[in-house]
Amino acid sequence: MKNPKTLAFECETGNYHTFCPISCVAWLYQKIEDSFFPVVGTKTRGYFLQNALGVMIFAEPRYAMAELEEGDISAQLNDQKELEKICLQIKDDRNPSVIIWIGTCTTEIVKMDLEGIAPKLEKQIGIPIVVARANGLDYAFTQGEDTALAAMAHRCPEYKHCGTNQNKQSKIANIDIYTASSENFYHGSELMRSNLVLFGSLSSSVASQLNLELKRQSIYVSGWLPSQKYNELPGLGEGVYVCGVNPFLSRTATTLMRRRKCKLVGAPFPIGPDGTRAWIEKICSVFDIKPYGLENRESQIWENVKDYIQVINGKSIFFTGDNLLEISLARFSIRCGMIVYEVGIPYMDRRYQAAELLFLQNTCGKMKTPLPRIVEKPDNYGQIQRLHELKPHLAITGMAHANPLEARDIDTKWSVEFTFAQIHGFSNVRDILELVTRPLRRKGILTPGYRSLSKQITGD
Repeated sequence: MKNPKTLAFECETGNYHTFCPISCVAWLYQKIEDSFFPVVGTKTRGYFLQNALGVMIFAEPRYAMAELEEGDISAQLNDQKELEKICLQIKDDRNPSVIIWIGTCTTEIVKMDLEGIAPKLEKQIGIPIVVARANGLDYAFTQGEDTALAAMAHRCPEYKHCGTNQNKQSKIANIDIYTASSENFYHGSELMRSNLVLFGSLSSSVASQLNLELKRQSIYVSGWLPSQKYNELPGLGEGVYVCGVNPFLSRTATTLMRRRKCKLVGAPFPIGPDGTRAWIEKICSVFDIKPYGLENRESQIWENVKDYIQVINGKSIFFTGDNLLEISLARFSIRCGMIVYEVGIPYMDRRYQAAELLFLQNTCGKMKTPLPRIVEKPDNYGQIQRLHELKPHLAITGMAHANPLEARDIDTKWSVEFTFAQIHGFSNVRDILELVTRPLRRKGILTPGYRSLSKQITGD
């Protein structure tokens, strides 16, 4: 059988074995520092939040559960009055700059008109209320963030009338930026020509790293969606370029293009040194800037992690599908020398991930590796059968499947860990490789040259 020269897509009819999308509250409430997230649903959703996010209770989290009782579900109570009480209490206790309602499956089933109630309460209490329906009808739990950011995109000011954006640009008008070479010097005035907004929730440190990487190429990032403060949302409109940092933000990308008339930069995602380089190069090409020093930067990163690469080079990996990061992680794994048997993914917008899919195909050609099988909405039973037949060294899977697979002698890694870890940019490559290699170190299937590294990392 000949290896296909183009990616082959299959679609099965499996269930979505993923986390609940309301889990996006876990990272969004930390990113948007002046926000409050009421999750509207039943006690079941409250139990989920309590268990999934309970580890953060000591950090004074800015989220709460607006529980629906039997009276609410049977439409015996006034939804607006009940939500008004909750929002007034939030205002008195926390006085946030924005309240973000997270709708759940229950609000969908009982047809709660959250979008109709929100504007009335917003005027009444004087605090912006954003409605995001992050429920189990989505394909993957990471799409909860996609829903929330798409809703926030409507609240961003118009670019032409955005005083905040102009003030920010005036602040950097006199900044001088040096690249690695003393011959490459850019004045701050060069940075103002790029009206670039990045979307996706990353930690402040990782966002700063990506900002710095683009500044080295004389590209100024005019804002992020979401921003750390609600009143710092970036200006959007015609003439503004937007670029995503995560592959699960297709709804946000569509909203930015169709509703806010922005221009989408279709780039691979900045995961791994190869992805980060391609992401920066694509943005540079949009602004007619010749990138500088990226090839050397990428080579240096690969050299710094060659101890990890030795462990996984030649090993096989299987993605069952959970968080919509699978295509990017598969591409990175192949670049590290791994063999990817199958890439399962709950849902994929081929237009939004077009650049990443092409990059995956080119990476397979470069590494002389067979193209992986890509399965959308994979059937659970069929995947288990294929796992038994292929016997990969590692399976990246959801938490529900990890223990059963381990019991059948298949090493696993929770895909949710890649969602919460810092995996973007040049500086976080070791974090990705640490996650990938940890199951192999745990089982002891190591190459002789790597045993010393394992002892150093684990302290054994």
